[in-house]
Amino acid sequence: MKKTFYSNGKLLITGEYLVLDGAKAFALPTKFGQSLMMEESEGQLIHWKSFDSDGSIWFEDAIPFSSIMRKERFDDAKNIKNTLIEILHEAYLINSDYITSSKGYAIKTELTFPKFWGLGTSSTLINNIAQWLQIDAFELLKRSFGGSGYDIACAQNNSPILYQLANEKPLIEKVNFKPNFTDKIFFIYLNKKQNSKAAIASYYGKRSNIQQAIATIDSITKTVTEAATLKEFGTALQDHEIEMSNILELKTVKEVLFPDFDGVIKSLGAWGGDFVMSISKENPVNYFRSKGFEIVVAYNEMIL
Repeated sequence: MKKTFYSNGKLLITGEYLVLDGAKAFALPTKFGQSLMMEESEGQLIHWKSFDSDGSIWFEDAIPFSSIMRKERFDDAKNIKNTLIEILHEAYLINSDYITSSKGYAIKTELTFPKFWGLGTSSTLINNIAQWLQIDAFELLKRSFGGSGYDIACAQNNSPILYQLANEKPLIEKVNFKPNFTDKIFFIYLNKKQNSKAAIASYYGKRSNIQQAIATIDSITKTVTEAATLKEFGTALQDHEIEMSNILELKTVKEVLFPDFDGVIKSLGAWGGDFVMSISKENPVNYFRSKGFEIVVAYNEMIL
């Protein structure tokens, strides 16, 4: 019997890093995501095949049930396989039935965005596995990759959300975010993928006076989600960049890459890679492409 599951990608608009400490974060599920198709098979193994958005296979391997049960680790050249085994092992510890009551599986995953974009290759995979095995995706994330879980919330919701951790439990609130200026918002890929784990580790080494910072970011997030004008929206996000720049002891992405841009540039998620968001009165596509950033996606093409 074939079964298919799907999860949305994500972009974190406010609350990066501080969401780990309880700040309210504003996040947007994307029109792009990942599907997982499962079919029962034989051989006491999972034959796994992962497709990128262009149809190319970026991972394929056979994973014996025994490797999953004992969390077998292969050499570093098999890093993707090791990561997948770790996720499947943690899933096995939560619900062992998928191993003990099965003969095998053929699984195919398909991304609808290029995997280097950083829209949630891992989070969509974890949420799809959790759907398949009927387990808690937040628990599976916590046991495997770690992180705040906002990306899992985006995977599961088809509208903008406010996300917060309270006593390590996720609180998700759907937001009616439909401003009349979305045509002034674009997302630009910075031509490199950021290592979220390394960025989070750096943040933990630098944060101080965290409660005051959380209060400031929470206030900005409220303004961002309720902004009635482009100017109010842009100013709030500019304030967010300044606040995070001070906390992280890093220059803003606008200072580093786009000092002459006539508008606001907002980092999204871990600073230093993946996508940034631009807010400007004029269409910025030619500006960014002249700087060597070819992937510029309009808000309404990106966001659900």
